[in-house]
Amino acid sequence: MLVRNLLGSRYKETPKDCVIASHALMMKGGYIKYMSAGSYSLFAPTKRITNKVEKIIREEMDRVGGQEVMFPVVMPATIWEESGRYSSIGSEMARFTDRNNAKMVLGMTHEEAAVHLARDIAASYTDFPFMIYQIQTKFRDEPRARGGLIRVREFTMKDAYSFHTTQEDLESYYDKCFTAYERIFKRAGAKNVVAVKSDSGMMGGKISHEFMLLTEIGEDTLAICSECDYKANLEVADCITHEIESQVEELVEVATPNVKTIEGLKRVLHVDPTRMCKAVVYQENATDDYIVVFIRGDLEVNETKLRNYLKTEVHPASGVSEDSGIVAGFIGPVGFNGKAKVVFDKSLMGIESFVCGANKADAHFKGMNISRDVGNVEYVEVAKAYNGGICPVCGKPTITLKRGVEIGNIFQLGKKYTESMNMTYVDSDGERKHPIMGCYGIGVGRLVATICEEQHDDYGPIWPISIAPWEVEICCLQSGDEGVKAVSDGLYKELTDLGVEVLYDDRDVRAGSMFADADLFGVPVRAVVSRKTCDRGIVEVSLRNKTFKGEVSMQTAGQDILKIVNDLKAEYNV
Repeated sequence: MLVRNLLGSRYKETPKDCVIASHALMMKGGYIKYMSAGSYSLFAPTKRITNKVEKIIREEMDRVGGQEVMFPVVMPATIWEESGRYSSIGSEMARFTDRNNAKMVLGMTHEEAAVHLARDIAASYTDFPFMIYQIQTKFRDEPRARGGLIRVREFTMKDAYSFHTTQEDLESYYDKCFTAYERIFKRAGAKNVVAVKSDSGMMGGKISHEFMLLTEIGEDTLAICSECDYKANLEVADCITHEIESQVEELVEVATPNVKTIEGLKRVLHVDPTRMCKAVVYQENATDDYIVVFIRGDLEVNETKLRNYLKTEVHPASGVSEDSGIVAGFIGPVGFNGKAKVVFDKSLMGIESFVCGANKADAHFKGMNISRDVGNVEYVEVAKAYNGGICPVCGKPTITLKRGVEIGNIFQLGKKYTESMNMTYVDSDGERKHPIMGCYGIGVGRLVATICEEQHDDYGPIWPISIAPWEVEICCLQSGDEGVKAVSDGLYKELTDLGVEVLYDDRDVRAGSMFADADLFGVPVRAVVSRKTCDRGIVEVSLRNKTFKGEVSMQTAGQDILKIVNDLKAEYNV
């Protein structure tokens, strides 16, 4: 490919509204063009990169027995009504009515389509197990589109669905897909990827893992133990607290005028937040009924855990009504008679004396003992894990919170969709049963963007050779010089004939501009031909990651560069 024929421009200045490196570099480098919020057109370099990512994915999915299929992007609402998700999913799913007044949806995921494809076809236990997958466009009406391809509304995704007759078979295949995902991310060149326990959310199922690329720009928070293999998304991470020394004290009411915060109580009563019982008020989305969570003063409520415990969607209360009986800022469990469901977090267990609200304005209790002053209560875990928390596996205080971007996920869905959509088969015992499902997704564009985020310098991306848009870039300096041009043209032809993917820049521009563009292209191997190199009979060769710079003879340059390329590709099993 000749740079002078390549559609797209490269810029010195960072475009406005690019707050993360990958977004800025992909806009500056002519990789993507903004169309609307969360929607981008891809120029040739990005399409070449995504093609290579998809090739890796296909090879690994085929390796574990996957069959590539294709589902429609536009689906009738009827199959989503069967599963119950047409009404349970909110405005992130795009709904519309066609000219025949039929309700339709744009696919944001394809569990329903997978069941629709397989049911009535896989009718006997002898048809199982099997896995079908696609690489397809999806649309999610994302309210917080950001970061270029990191969080978009329209995106390309690989989604796979496996069907099994036993839980044991699903678990065995789940492990195979877990390993396949590790191979995919390694071959694509992603370095800092970890698999963490996660919440299944709208997908359903009990067991799920997310593959996270660790980066400070990530929106997800992960709890990772530095001493063992425990890793979990903060949404589901266990919160095991340190023991707090305390002793039983007399319950005493104290005046605390206008003191409604943890910091205020600490300042006025000289009590550490670990010995405070704070109240956090929520409301159920469907009914607006209040929920009061009592939790240790230094901790935060994990809304995902709370939602899963209550089995309903909740949101933080913006205020409380006068008839609720809840005294905002002074809520406590002693004598609480507000119109609310009450939840006690496990962090309160074992502590003999707390400061808490007295359920009347400008007053708190000191010395509150839950068993004595409240009675027997049910404790549930709804707290967020925290830095320095105790690991649930090794028992050491070594939990560290890190940021990450989700680039893949796998779920053990169970029978959620096959039961609701009445997919059955005849088992070996003659009984009709529902198959068990697994689900496995990878966001193609997001993977590309996160690799760029992970591997770049101030001048541009540093693409791994396994997914780089081209493997070698030839920079022909002084292209008006016939000798220099002849050597460059010859090297371009030789490398192309050898099967190397080459980007050739023979434009009549200054060396600085050419090298700046080359940095933005991020091609792994760079070959520079100039009057100076020709006079010396050599070609300058360097790697984009700056780990190598040297010279090769003009006579053997093609073969020498080919060897460098093959050595780099071997690192990624290409």
